Amino acid sequence: MDGLMNMLQSQLILLIYIVCGMYCRKKGLIDDETKVKLIDLILKVTLPCMIFESFGQTLTPAILRQTAMVFIASVCVSLTALIIGKFAYRRWPENKGSILRYATLVNNSGFLGLPLVQSVFGDVGLLFASIYVIPNRIMMWTAGMSIFTQSDRKTQYKNILLNPCIITVYLGMIRRILDIPLPGFLDTGISKIGGITSPLSMMIIGTMLVGVDWKGLFEPVIFYFSIIRLILLPFMALGMARLMGFDELTTGVSIVMTGMPAGSTSALLAAKYGADEEFASRLVVSTTVLSLFTAPILMLLV
Repeated sequence: MDGLMNMLQSQLILLIYIVCGMYCRKKGLIDDETKVKLIDLILKVTLPCMIFESFGQTLTPAILRQTAMVFIASVCVSLTALIIGKFAYRRWPENKGSILRYATLVNNSGFLGLPLVQSVFGDVGLLFASIYVIPNRIMMWTAGMSIFTQSDRKTQYKNILLNPCIITVYLGMIRRILDIPLPGFLDTGISKIGGITSPLSMMIIGTMLVGVDWKGLFEPVIFYFSIIRLILLPFMALGMARLMGFDELTTGVSIVMTGMPAGSTSALLAAKYGADEEFASRLVVSTTVLSLFTAPILMLLV
């Protein structure tokens, strides 16, 4: 019940950020070009700083064991999502089916999930979530990209290894394992920069909701996808957590990270490779809105 109340409180706080983003968009303070730059700022600067600070926790044998179990569970969920995507959307044309397969495999666990986990579960939860997101990002740059294009393996490996968030995980683990002390001013600076991730990312999501045709958001295929992405896969994550004997914290992190909406890269890749960009945008917005309601409900299962 504590987890549910924390989630509800966090969602209300995030809702304030979203409304602020909507206001900024309506007043012209954030336009399309600014939004793209702010997304880059989050993914390349503030989010890595937030992840790095999560490794300030002491890596006890218990935490290392939980981290390994969380990673294994994430791999299993990602492989399950890949298989489901291959069979669940065959009735739709390729310009929509490719988006649905990609969005089933790649969710918004980095941009939305990590800030949400930190607000609900704190830095220890963020540590587990930072590990949980790694298989999702590997899938994004391999199987996910192959849905739209045939990129060579060298490019795939480069994108994985040089992803700012993944690099931060490497640095954080090195810092913790070697117990490298940071000067107080540097540690505080990194922490403060990471601290703006949640409000900034939610404000960006708020800008996406302005000018949207709400009647077109919830067509049957989007509801069908949402059931798979926001309900079925989190239930599978819950089953995996129960099977592996996760505690309440790691179970909650696994469910929240798995139950995130379609990744925003779905729309970007659709636009770049000639899929249905408008449908992809509606899919991202619809599942993001629905996740604000499904995430607290999923916490009842923890």
